[in-house]
Order: sequence, then structure tokens, then C-alpha cells
Amino acid sequence: MSHGRPRRRKRSGPKKASPQAKAIKRRVEVAGTITVSQLAHSMSVKAGQVIRVLLGMGQVATANDVLDMETAILVAGEFEFEVVNAAFQEEKLMIQVEESTENLEGRPPVVTIMGHVDHGKTSLLDRIRRANVASGEAGGITQHISSYQVNHKGNPITFIDTPGHAAFTAMRARGAQVTDIVILVVAADDGVMPQTVEVINHAKAADVQIIVAVNKCDKPEAQPDRVRQQMLEYELVSEEFGGETIFCDVSAMKGTGIDELLESIQLVAEVEEYKADPKRHAEGSVIEARIERGKGPVAVVLVQHGTLKRGDHFVVGTEWGRVRAMVDHRGKRMKTGGPSTPIEIMGLNGVPAAGDNFVVVNSDKDAKALAEHRAEEARMQALGSGRRMTLEELLKRGSDEEILKLNLVVKADVGGSLEAIKASIDKIEVDGTDIRILHSAVGAVSESDVTLAHTNQAVVIAFNVRPDANARRAMDGLGVEIRTYKVIYEALEDIENALKGLLGPDIQEVVHGTAEIRQTFSVPKIGTVAGCFVNDGKIARSHQIRLIRQGKIIWEGRLGSLRRFKDDVREVSGGYECGMNLDGYNDIKLGDVIEAFTDEEVAADV
Repeated sequence: MSHGRPRRRKRSGPKKASPQAKAIKRRVEVAGTITVSQLAHSMSVKAGQVIRVLLGMGQVATANDVLDMETAILVAGEFEFEVVNAAFQEEKLMIQVEESTENLEGRPPVVTIMGHVDHGKTSLLDRIRRANVASGEAGGITQHISSYQVNHKGNPITFIDTPGHAAFTAMRARGAQVTDIVILVVAADDGVMPQTVEVINHAKAADVQIIVAVNKCDKPEAQPDRVRQQMLEYELVSEEFGGETIFCDVSAMKGTGIDELLESIQLVAEVEEYKADPKRHAEGSVIEARIERGKGPVAVVLVQHGTLKRGDHFVVGTEWGRVRAMVDHRGKRMKTGGPSTPIEIMGLNGVPAAGDNFVVVNSDKDAKALAEHRAEEARMQALGSGRRMTLEELLKRGSDEEILKLNLVVKADVGGSLEAIKASIDKIEVDGTDIRILHSAVGAVSESDVTLAHTNQAVVIAFNVRPDANARRAMDGLGVEIRTYKVIYEALEDIENALKGLLGPDIQEVVHGTAEIRQTFSVPKIGTVAGCFVNDGKIARSHQIRLIRQGKIIWEGRLGSLRRFKDDVREVSGGYECGMNLDGYNDIKLGDVIEAFTDEEVAADV
């Protein structure tokens, strides 16, 4: 009897894991941050063991404390675990580009025209546009367009028409640095005005070239030399005076000097050598967006890098889409558009905001994923937007740099105080620090000031003036700190101590409510009583009170009386009328604003 081959016995015990499986098991996925207990659970160890490792690293922690990516990597390394970043990474969905100087080609300069109201900005834009439209196409441009290209001696120039310096800075706040050259329009018969100064400061903060167009030179009372003289004060020195700023005398009404202005733009462009790579995927910024009947969401984008093609998938801010149609500034259909070209595109799923970044991606799926992630991030940011960036936090944020930079926007009640504050700030010297005054002017803190401060991470210093209603809303929304002072040396002391890292407890002012004076009554033995309407918040007898007239603080003190009809009351809430008497002060007028506030001590987080 023949015996077959003996059967093998099955090996008992667990199967050996492959080296690859082992490696996967010793990985911990971390999406940005992770708590101590979650990290311990992921590595199958007790939270106490992780806390002991953290103590050994000099960090006291509890099981619920949140660890950042760097700390998680160090702790996991002690247990021979590898940390994998599971957070959403935008770079993975973006088209990767190798920066090369070989593909760079010259591109048209991008120009924005700004200036004071009634100085002829719109007339100058229209004159430039009309001068470059062939006679047969005169009726081609009908609707208002925010951007267009003109040809001067065969060289294209792109013009962007923003609604003013506030919009220009708001676009910069969203990361859109679209302008190469700012043309500052100043009327020869009017000279430098407050808004002219604001434009200069906004343009300088953006670090762009400035060409001054002295307009209305055809008027008999025109004094173009006086404008050049005034500009010396703002460090814009004309070439006639040995400086580097180009000044052009023009007349938008008669069309004189327009050629010289366009030649000056070309000259600056040649010197600066503006270049871009047209062979890569398109990237740019939104100039404006709207919904049009029959077309849906439409956006005008300025291509800054690469070439945009019909059919490209793209993400713009928190919106996404596919380029269904492209038209130029004349309304003509296009298939492609290169750098510095303004293009109107259709095919968006929603309306983006001006200044949003526009970038082409590989597929519809990538575009959607990226837009949804950005929308979620924007929601999270909105939830935490109530936190204000204080002077100390701004300095902390910049402490990694070699030179600590502090940007300021300074507003005061009168010119004398403003000059004194600026001169004193210039004298502050703390080693390793640099103070820059972005903008300074007389008057109430405006929304434009807050936007400029937010864009450039600056603090607003207000001396005897207050923010207006729009500025207060912007301040809360953007998280900008406005520090108010009555004594100059207190402001200087705070700035110097902040730079040295010596700020003590901060006295923070809390505004509880505002009321508008709508009537005044003279009452014997009491004085003037104000009939008021409480606009927002509440006004109480216990609050400190200030009287504000056109943004300037006129008086501060306490209430003598607070009444509803004939009854004395402790407080009056928003939406109700009341009568107030200011203790020992009677010079009140219709339209004055009463602000109720208290000073509260907050420990400085330095």
C-alpha cells in the first residue's frame, strides 16, 4: 500500500504583518491640530504618558489641551509614531508651476486713475477712451465698463476704473495687488485737497508708481506750478524741481496733454519692465462682478499670470465654474486672454467679490472641492471675527522679523495737534523697530481709515476725535483697534512702551450707546436740556458722557439728569426718546451726538 505525501500541519498563531501594514499602523493623522487625549488614543497609549512627555519638553498640559502640528510631531516621535498631515491642502489641487525666467515676456502696464471729487477723473478717463476708439466703432462702447485697454503707438495700456481709494484699498485687503501705476488727478485751479492726500497715502502704502496729472490747465485761473509746489510737502518732487515724479499738464475738456500722459505711462513701464509668463495656467483678480439677466453671474477679471482659455475650470474666492464665454472690453468674443488683459467671463456658479483671487485648476472636481473648502474657512473666520487685533498683538505678530514694524493711521481734531503728534512719533527711537505713518489727517476716523489700517495691519491713533458710525461698523467687522487719546504724551508713551514690550494694564474704552440731539429746550435754573433719540445700545446715568460735533469731541463729563417724559430714569435703551441735561455744560446744538462709555482695565497680553 503506497502512502501519499504527508500533509503539512497548519501553523498556529497570528499571521505576520507585512512591513507596509506595520508602517501604516504607526501613523497618526492630524488635521491641523489635535487634543492630548485624541493623540494618546490614536497611538493606543494613556493620556498621562503623553502629558509626561510634554512635561519633559517644558510644556504643562491637560488631556483636553490642543496641540499644534509641530508639537504633535515631536510627541509622536517619542512613541515612534509618524504624524501625517490630514488637513485640507490647497496646494494639492492647484496646478504646480516651476518659476522660470525663460518664459517671462513684457506685459502691458495696469493703470488706475484716482483723485479728489470734481477734479476731472471721470472726464480724463472718457477722453483717453474716446481718443483710442476708431471712428467706426464710436458706438461700440455703450455700457459702463470698469476696465479696458487702449493702444498708444502700438503699445497696449490697461486702465482700471475703481470707485475710489477706499475700493482700491479694499481690493488690496483681499490680496489683490492689481495696479502698477496710479495716475493722481489734481485740478490746477483747486490744488491739493484732503482726498488728494488720502490717495497719495493709499498709493504709497500699496508701493505703486505715482504719475501726477494736473488737470483743467485750460482754465484762466489754473496754477499748475502751485500744484507742483504743494506736492513737495508729500514727497512727490517733480522732475522740474530735480525729483523723480512725472507731472503732466492736461485738459480733459480740450484733450491737450493726453498723448504726453500716455507716453509717460509707457516710459514708466519701460523703466520698471513689467513681465509675466504667458505659457502657464491663468491666475488673476476680480475687478467687478454682477448678475446679468439672461447671462447669470458675470465677472470682469484681470489676468495677471498665464493665459486664460475658453473651457478652463477655475476657482474665484469661494465660487467656482468653467469659462463658457469670454469677451473683451468692447464686447467682442475671445478664445484666449494673456497677462494684463481685462476679460468678462461667464460660467460662474455665484457672484464673487471685487479683489477675489482667480485661478485655473485641472478639473471641475478640483474647482468644486477648493471652493467648498474656502467657503467653510470663510464661515469659521466670520464666527471668530469679533476678536480685535490690538497694538500688542500686531507687534507680537511682527516679532519674528529682523526689524519690528509698526504701521499707524493718525487722526486729530486740529492741524496743530496733528503736526505735533507726527513730529513726536518721528522722534521715537527704539532699537530694532521702525514706525511708519501710513496716513494722517484732521477729522473724524472714517471707514476709509479703518480699511487702510486693516489692509496694512495698522493701529489707528485718534486724538480728540471719534470714529463715525460707518467706521465703527467697519472696526468691529475687520477687527481694527482704534486708540483714543486726549493728551499727546500718553499716545507717545503707549507706542514707545509697546515697542519695548512694556505695556502695563490697558485701559480699554467700552462704548455703551449713542444718541442724536433732535431738539433743545432752555429750562430755568437747570440750563439747556437736549431732546434726544437713542440710536443704538443704551445710555445710563452711571456712564461717562462725551458730546461729539462733526466727529470732534467738544465736551466730556457726566449727565446732570436723564428723563423719559417727566420721570427720572436710570437708563434709556436704543429706539427710545429721552431728555438729557449735561452736568455744567449748555452749548449743545441740533445734530450733535452724545456717546455713553466707561473705561475698563484689561491686562495687556504681552
